[in-house]
Amino acid sequence: METLAFIPSPSAGEIHLGPLPLRGYALCIILGVFAAVWLGGRRWVARGGQPGTVADIAVWAVPFGLLGGRLYHVITDYQLYFGEGRNPVDAFRIWDGGLGIWGAIALGALGAWIGCRRRGIPLPAYADAVAPGIVLAQALGRWGNWFNQELYGRPTDLPWALEIDPAHRPVDTPDLATYHPTFLYESLWCVGVALLVIWADRRFKLGHGRAFALYVAAYTVGRFWIEYMRVDDAHHVFGMRLNNWTAIVVFLLAVLYIVVSARKRPGREEVVELEPAEPDAGADADPAPDAESAEDEPAAAESSEKPSEEPSESGEDAGEARSAAEKSQSSRKTADGPAS
Repeated sequence: METLAFIPSPSAGEIHLGPLPLRGYALCIILGVFAAVWLGGRRWVARGGQPGTVADIAVWAVPFGLLGGRLYHVITDYQLYFGEGRNPVDAFRIWDGGLGIWGAIALGALGAWIGCRRRGIPLPAYADAVAPGIVLAQALGRWGNWFNQELYGRPTDLPWALEIDPAHRPVDTPDLATYHPTFLYESLWCVGVALLVIWADRRFKLGHGRAFALYVAAYTVGRFWIEYMRVDDAHHVFGMRLNNWTAIVVFLLAVLYIVVSARKRPGREEVVELEPAEPDAGADADPAPDAESAEDEPAAAESSEKPSEEPSESGEDAGEARSAAEKSQSSRKTADGPAS
Protein backbone atom coordinates (compact mmCIF):
# COMPACT_ATOMS: atom_id res chain seq x y z
CA MET A 1 0.00 0.00 0.00
CA GLU A 2 1.65 3.18 -1.23
CA THR A 3 0.75 6.57 0.22
CA LEU A 4 1.33 9.73 -1.77
CA ALA A 5 1.25 11.95 1.30
CA PHE A 6 1.16 11.38 5.04
CA ILE A 7 1.63 13.00 8.43
CA PRO A 8 5.08 12.16 9.80
CA SER A 9 5.53 11.10 13.40
CA PRO A 10 8.05 12.97 15.56
CA SER A 11 11.52 11.49 15.68
CA ALA A 12 11.49 11.65 19.48
CA GLY A 13 8.90 11.97 22.21
CA GLU A 14 10.90 14.60 24.10
CA ILE A 15 11.48 18.30 23.65
CA HIS A 16 14.71 19.63 25.12
CA LEU A 17 14.56 23.07 26.70
CA GLY A 18 18.29 23.55 27.06
CA PRO A 19 19.50 20.85 29.45
CA LEU A 20 15.93 20.13 30.62
CA PRO A 21 14.09 17.33 28.77
CA LEU A 22 10.33 17.72 28.53
CA ARG A 23 8.12 14.90 27.38
CA GLY A 24 5.85 15.89 24.52
CA TYR A 25 2.91 14.11 26.17
CA ALA A 26 3.38 16.07 29.41
CA LEU A 27 3.74 19.34 27.49
CA CYS A 28 0.40 18.79 25.75
CA ILE A 29 -1.30 18.07 29.08
CA ILE A 30 0.19 21.23 30.64
CA LEU A 31 -0.87 23.40 27.71
CA GLY A 32 -4.35 21.92 27.94
CA VAL A 33 -4.64 22.77 31.63
CA PHE A 34 -3.61 26.38 31.02
CA ALA A 35 -6.09 26.70 28.14
CA ALA A 36 -8.92 25.29 30.26
CA VAL A 37 -8.22 27.63 33.18
CA TRP A 38 -7.88 30.66 30.88
CA LEU A 39 -11.11 30.07 28.97
CA GLY A 40 -13.00 28.94 32.05
CA GLY A 41 -11.89 32.03 33.95
CA ARG A 42 -13.16 34.36 31.24
CA ARG A 43 -16.53 32.61 31.11
CA TRP A 44 -16.83 32.60 34.90
CA VAL A 45 -16.25 36.34 35.15
CA ALA A 46 -18.74 36.91 32.31
CA ARG A 47 -21.33 35.07 34.39
CA GLY A 48 -20.74 37.33 37.37
CA GLY A 49 -18.04 35.38 39.19
CA GLN A 50 -14.84 36.72 40.68
CA PRO A 51 -11.46 36.65 38.88
CA GLY A 52 -9.19 33.88 40.12
CA THR A 53 -11.97 31.56 41.29
CA VAL A 54 -11.55 29.09 38.41
CA ALA A 55 -7.81 28.84 39.02
CA ASP A 56 -8.31 28.36 42.76
CA ILE A 57 -10.72 25.47 42.22
CA ALA A 58 -8.50 24.01 39.48
CA VAL A 59 -5.85 23.47 42.16
CA TRP A 60 -8.21 20.77 43.45
CA ALA A 61 -9.74 19.57 40.18
CA VAL A 62 -6.56 19.04 38.11
CA PRO A 63 -4.68 16.68 40.49
CA PHE A 64 -7.86 14.69 41.10
CA GLY A 65 -8.46 14.52 37.35
CA LEU A 66 -4.95 13.28 36.59
CA LEU A 67 -5.25 10.65 39.31
CA GLY A 68 -8.65 9.51 38.07
CA GLY A 69 -7.50 9.35 34.46
CA ARG A 70 -4.50 7.24 35.36
CA LEU A 71 -6.50 4.91 37.60
CA TYR A 72 -9.08 4.29 34.87
CA HIS A 73 -6.36 3.50 32.35
CA VAL A 74 -4.46 1.15 34.67
CA ILE A 75 -7.63 -0.68 35.77
CA THR A 76 -9.04 -1.15 32.27
CA ASP A 77 -5.63 -2.04 30.75
CA TYR A 78 -4.15 -3.85 33.73
CA GLN A 79 -2.48 -6.43 31.44
CA LEU A 80 -0.02 -3.74 30.35
CA TYR A 81 1.33 -3.43 33.89
CA PHE A 82 0.54 -6.62 35.78
CA GLY A 83 0.73 -9.28 33.10
CA GLU A 84 3.52 -11.76 32.59
CA GLY A 85 6.81 -10.02 31.99
CA ARG A 86 5.36 -6.62 32.94
CA ASN A 87 6.67 -4.20 35.53
CA PRO A 88 3.99 -2.83 37.92
CA VAL A 89 6.14 0.26 38.54
CA ASP A 90 5.33 1.37 34.99
CA ALA A 91 1.81 2.15 36.20
CA PHE A 92 3.25 5.32 37.76
CA ARG A 93 5.00 6.46 34.56
CA ILE A 94 2.21 8.83 33.60
CA TRP A 95 4.51 10.78 31.25
CA ASP A 96 4.62 7.74 28.94
CA GLY A 97 0.92 8.16 28.20
CA GLY A 98 -2.23 6.53 29.45
CA LEU A 99 -5.00 8.76 30.80
CA GLY A 100 -8.62 7.65 30.61
CA ILE A 101 -10.92 10.62 30.05
CA TRP A 102 -13.79 8.88 31.85
CA GLY A 103 -11.81 8.56 35.08
CA ALA A 104 -10.34 12.04 34.67
CA ILE A 105 -13.80 13.63 34.45
CA ALA A 106 -15.18 11.56 37.34
CA LEU A 107 -12.45 12.29 39.89
CA GLY A 108 -11.86 15.76 38.48
CA ALA A 109 -15.50 16.55 39.27
CA LEU A 110 -14.92 15.34 42.82
CA GLY A 111 -11.95 17.69 43.19
CA ALA A 112 -13.97 20.56 41.73
CA TRP A 113 -16.79 19.80 44.19
CA ILE A 114 -14.35 20.09 47.09
CA GLY A 115 -13.01 23.39 45.74
CA CYS A 116 -16.50 24.77 45.17
CA ARG A 117 -17.59 23.90 48.70
CA ARG A 118 -14.57 25.73 50.08
CA ARG A 119 -15.49 28.83 48.05
CA GLY A 120 -19.23 28.53 48.68
CA ILE A 121 -20.28 28.40 45.02
CA PRO A 122 -22.55 25.92 43.16
CA LEU A 123 -20.74 23.13 41.31
CA PRO A 124 -23.19 23.08 38.31
CA ALA A 125 -22.55 26.76 37.56
CA TYR A 126 -18.80 26.19 37.75
CA ALA A 127 -19.06 23.13 35.49
CA ASP A 128 -20.98 25.15 32.87
CA ALA A 129 -18.28 27.81 32.85
CA VAL A 130 -15.35 25.42 32.42
CA ALA A 131 -16.98 22.91 30.04
CA PRO A 132 -15.63 24.41 26.76
CA GLY A 133 -12.21 24.80 28.36
CA ILE A 134 -12.12 21.15 29.40
CA VAL A 135 -12.87 19.86 25.91
CA LEU A 136 -10.34 22.33 24.49
CA ALA A 137 -7.77 20.86 26.88
CA GLN A 138 -8.66 17.41 25.50
CA ALA A 139 -8.03 18.70 21.98
CA LEU A 140 -4.53 19.78 22.97
CA GLY A 141 -3.87 16.72 25.08
CA ARG A 142 -4.58 14.36 22.17
CA TRP A 143 -1.43 15.61 20.46
CA GLY A 144 0.48 13.81 23.18
CA ASN A 145 -0.56 10.57 21.44
CA TRP A 146 1.16 11.85 18.32
CA PHE A 147 4.40 12.33 20.24
CA ASN A 148 4.13 8.79 21.66
CA GLN A 149 2.95 7.21 18.35
CA GLU A 150 0.01 5.53 20.05
CA LEU A 151 -3.78 5.13 19.81
CA TYR A 152 -3.90 5.37 16.02
CA GLY A 153 -6.50 3.77 13.76
CA ARG A 154 -6.66 1.15 11.06
CA PRO A 155 -4.22 1.12 8.12
CA THR A 156 -5.02 3.63 5.36
CA ASP A 157 -3.45 5.27 2.30
CA LEU A 158 -5.35 8.55 2.62
CA PRO A 159 -3.30 11.74 2.13
CA TRP A 160 -3.63 12.60 5.82
CA ALA A 161 -2.53 9.15 6.99
CA LEU A 162 -0.15 8.98 9.95
CA GLU A 163 3.24 7.37 9.52
CA ILE A 164 4.19 5.05 12.38
CA ASP A 165 7.74 3.85 13.02
CA PRO A 166 8.31 0.07 12.88
CA ALA A 167 8.85 -0.12 16.65
CA HIS A 168 5.33 1.23 17.32
CA ARG A 169 3.37 -0.67 14.67
CA PRO A 170 0.86 -3.41 15.50
CA VAL A 171 2.25 -6.93 15.50
CA ASP A 172 -0.36 -7.92 12.92
CA THR A 173 0.71 -5.32 10.35
CA PRO A 174 4.46 -4.76 10.80
CA ASP A 175 4.95 -3.94 7.11
CA LEU A 176 2.26 -1.26 6.92
CA ALA A 177 3.55 2.23 7.70
CA THR A 178 0.50 4.53 7.55
CA TYR A 179 -2.64 4.51 9.70
CA HIS A 180 -5.68 6.66 10.47
CA PRO A 181 -4.61 9.59 12.72
CA THR A 182 -7.36 9.08 15.28
CA PHE A 183 -5.59 11.53 17.61
CA LEU A 184 -6.16 14.23 14.98
CA TYR A 185 -9.78 13.22 14.42
CA GLU A 186 -10.53 13.46 18.12
CA SER A 187 -8.63 16.74 18.50
CA LEU A 188 -10.66 18.36 15.72
CA TRP A 189 -13.88 16.90 17.10
CA CYS A 190 -13.10 18.38 20.53
CA VAL A 191 -12.55 21.83 19.03
CA GLY A 192 -15.95 21.51 17.33
CA VAL A 193 -17.58 20.48 20.62
CA ALA A 194 -16.07 23.52 22.38
CA LEU A 195 -17.51 25.84 19.73
CA LEU A 196 -20.88 24.07 19.93
CA VAL A 197 -21.12 24.49 23.71
CA ILE A 198 -20.13 28.17 23.53
CA TRP A 199 -22.73 28.83 20.83
CA ALA A 200 -25.53 26.88 22.55
CA ASP A 201 -24.78 28.51 25.89
CA ARG A 202 -25.13 31.98 24.38
CA ARG A 203 -28.18 31.06 22.31
CA PHE A 204 -30.20 29.16 24.92
CA LYS A 205 -28.75 30.54 28.19
CA LEU A 206 -27.87 27.10 29.53
CA GLY A 207 -27.58 26.82 33.27
CA HIS A 208 -27.56 24.43 36.24
CA GLY A 209 -25.01 22.11 34.62
CA ARG A 210 -26.68 21.75 31.21
CA ALA A 211 -23.77 23.29 29.27
CA PHE A 212 -21.48 20.71 30.86
CA ALA A 213 -23.94 17.91 30.06
CA LEU A 214 -24.07 19.09 26.43
CA TYR A 215 -20.28 18.87 26.25
CA VAL A 216 -20.37 15.32 27.63
CA ALA A 217 -23.09 14.20 25.22
CA ALA A 218 -21.44 15.74 22.15
CA TYR A 219 -18.01 14.40 23.04
CA THR A 220 -19.23 10.83 23.51
CA VAL A 221 -20.80 10.83 20.03
CA GLY A 222 -17.45 11.56 18.45
CA ARG A 223 -15.57 9.29 20.81
CA PHE A 224 -17.81 6.36 19.82
CA TRP A 225 -16.89 6.35 16.13
CA ILE A 226 -13.26 7.31 16.76
CA GLU A 227 -12.92 4.48 19.28
CA TYR A 228 -14.39 2.12 16.71
CA MET A 229 -11.50 2.92 14.33
CA ARG A 230 -8.67 2.26 16.78
CA VAL A 231 -6.56 -0.91 16.60
CA ASP A 232 -4.79 -0.83 19.97
CA ASP A 233 -5.46 -3.64 22.42
CA ALA A 234 -8.64 -3.20 24.43
CA HIS A 235 -11.17 -5.24 26.35
CA HIS A 236 -14.27 -6.21 24.39
CA VAL A 237 -17.78 -6.73 25.76
CA PHE A 238 -20.30 -8.45 23.44
CA GLY A 239 -17.99 -7.85 20.52
CA MET A 240 -17.53 -4.11 21.12
CA ARG A 241 -14.71 -2.21 22.81
CA LEU A 242 -15.26 -1.31 26.46
CA ASN A 243 -14.88 2.42 25.78
CA ASN A 244 -17.67 2.21 23.20
CA TRP A 245 -20.03 0.87 25.83
CA THR A 246 -18.86 3.55 28.24
CA ALA A 247 -19.56 6.23 25.63
CA ILE A 248 -23.10 4.92 25.11
CA VAL A 249 -23.91 4.87 28.83
CA VAL A 250 -22.43 8.31 29.48
CA PHE A 251 -24.25 9.77 26.47
CA LEU A 252 -27.63 8.51 27.72
CA LEU A 253 -26.98 9.85 31.23
CA ALA A 254 -25.97 13.27 29.87
CA VAL A 255 -29.09 13.55 27.69
CA LEU A 256 -31.31 12.43 30.58
CA TYR A 257 -29.76 15.09 32.81
CA ILE A 258 -30.40 17.82 30.24
CA VAL A 259 -34.08 16.86 29.91
CA VAL A 260 -34.77 16.49 33.64
CA SER A 261 -32.80 19.57 34.63
CA ALA A 262 -34.53 21.76 32.05
CA ARG A 263 -37.91 20.78 33.48
CA LYS A 264 -37.04 21.14 37.15
CA ARG A 265 -34.75 24.18 37.00
CA PRO A 266 -35.23 26.14 33.76
CA GLY A 267 -33.15 29.18 32.98
CA ARG A 268 -29.73 30.10 34.29
CA GLU A 269 -28.41 31.02 37.71
CA GLU A 270 -28.69 34.75 38.35
CA VAL A 271 -25.92 34.81 40.96
CA VAL A 272 -22.99 32.37 40.80
CA GLU A 273 -20.65 33.96 43.33
CA LEU A 274 -21.13 36.69 45.89
CA GLU A 275 -18.74 39.63 45.92
CA PRO A 276 -16.34 39.75 48.88
CA ALA A 277 -17.58 41.91 51.76
CA GLU A 278 -16.12 45.42 51.85
CA PRO A 279 -14.15 46.40 54.99
CA ASP A 280 -15.89 48.63 57.56
CA ALA A 281 -15.15 52.26 56.76
CA GLY A 282 -15.29 53.28 60.46
CA ALA A 283 -12.55 50.81 61.32
CA ASP A 284 -10.15 52.47 58.89
CA ALA A 285 -11.01 56.12 59.79
CA ASP A 286 -8.12 58.52 60.38
CA PRO A 287 -7.50 58.87 64.14
CA ALA A 288 -6.01 62.36 63.69
CA PRO A 289 -9.27 64.27 64.44
CA ASP A 290 -9.68 62.30 67.67
CA ALA A 291 -6.16 63.23 68.70
CA GLU A 292 -6.78 66.87 67.99
CA SER A 293 -9.98 66.74 70.00
CA ALA A 294 -8.10 65.13 72.83
CA GLU A 295 -5.57 67.96 72.73
CA ASP A 296 -8.37 70.55 72.78
CA GLU A 297 -10.11 69.01 75.79
CA PRO A 298 -7.45 70.00 78.40
CA ALA A 299 -7.41 73.52 77.00
CA ALA A 300 -11.19 73.75 77.29
CA ALA A 301 -11.07 72.42 80.82
CA GLU A 302 -8.36 74.93 81.77
CA SER A 303 -10.36 77.80 80.34
CA SER A 304 -13.48 76.73 82.24
CA GLU A 305 -11.59 76.45 85.54
CA LYS A 306 -9.79 79.81 85.12
CA PRO A 307 -11.83 82.70 86.64
CA SER A 308 -13.01 85.12 84.06
CA GLU A 309 -11.48 88.60 84.25
CA GLU A 310 -14.49 90.35 82.69
CA PRO A 311 -16.95 89.50 85.47
CA SER A 312 -14.36 90.72 88.04
CA GLU A 313 -13.98 94.06 86.30
CA SER A 314 -17.74 94.43 86.02
CA GLY A 315 -18.09 93.84 89.78
CA GLU A 316 -15.58 96.63 90.66
CA ASP A 317 -17.40 99.10 88.37
CA ALA A 318 -20.71 98.26 89.98
CA GLY A 319 -19.25 98.83 93.48
CA GLU A 320 -17.85 102.23 92.56
CA ALA A 321 -21.21 103.24 91.06
CA ARG A 322 -23.05 102.34 94.27
CA SER A 323 -20.58 104.35 96.46
CA ALA A 324 -21.03 107.42 94.27
CA ALA A 325 -24.82 107.17 94.50
CA GLU A 326 -24.72 106.90 98.33
CA LYS A 327 -22.48 109.96 98.66
CA SER A 328 -24.77 111.99 96.40
CA GLN A 329 -27.85 111.06 98.46
CA SER A 330 -26.12 111.97 101.76
CA SER A 331 -25.11 115.38 100.46
CA ARG A 332 -28.70 116.11 99.40
CA LYS A 333 -30.02 115.23 102.89
CA THR A 334 -27.56 117.63 104.58
CA ALA A 335 -28.43 120.49 102.28
CA ASP A 336 -32.21 120.24 102.71
CA GLY A 337 -32.30 119.80 106.50
CA PRO A 338 -34.90 117.83 108.48
CA ALA A 339 -38.40 117.49 107.10
CA SER A 340 -41.32 119.69 108.73
